Amino acid sequence: MKRLFLGVFSIICMLVANPINAQDKDTPNFAKLDASPMDLVLYRNQNDEAIARVIYSRPQKRDRDIFGKLVPYGEVWRTGANEATELTFYKDMQVADVTVEAGTYTLYTIPNEKEWTIILNKNTNTWGAYEYTDEDDMVRINVPVRQSPNTIEALSMAFEGTPDGTNLLIGWDDEYVKVPFKNVK
Repeated sequence: MKRLFLGVFSIICMLVANPINAQDKDTPNFAKLDASPMDLVLYRNQNDEAIARVIYSRPQKRDRDIFGKLVPYGEVWRTGANEATELTFYKDMQVADVTVEAGTYTLYTIPNEKEWTIILNKNTNTWGAYEYTDEDDMVRINVPVRQSPNTIEALSMAFEGTPDGTNLLIGWDDEYVKVPFKNVK
């Protein structure tokens, strides 16, 4: 009787711990949602022409201290999570005093307390900032840090149109920056 009880108990434990799902064989093995999901932001001008696009992963604040802690001041950052953030220009744009040709670039930043250095780098398809080298920098521009009136829970990016181009807004936690891109005349 004791063996029968242990046998039945073992079978019940296996069924509860490892349920049999006949559908599992036919169901694709989809990955669970990434903790820092990938996102895309696109800027179109008044004529509905695509001007710029950013692909990035969005880490979450989750009650953490972000700038100066999770993202150290003075160090090159991938500007997101996972793969390094990529910026594509669909037409030539002016960044600082440099004309940047249409194409795809990696967007790195160096956050500091009062300003960020924004870097467009020609080495693309990289993970994090591990392969970063300033030898591949196309342009660098410093922009002031602005205080957000509300906490930004997930790293966020957006474009805002300007009379002569667009600004890329990058915000997280309680701050954001504006990166100006001007139309090449």
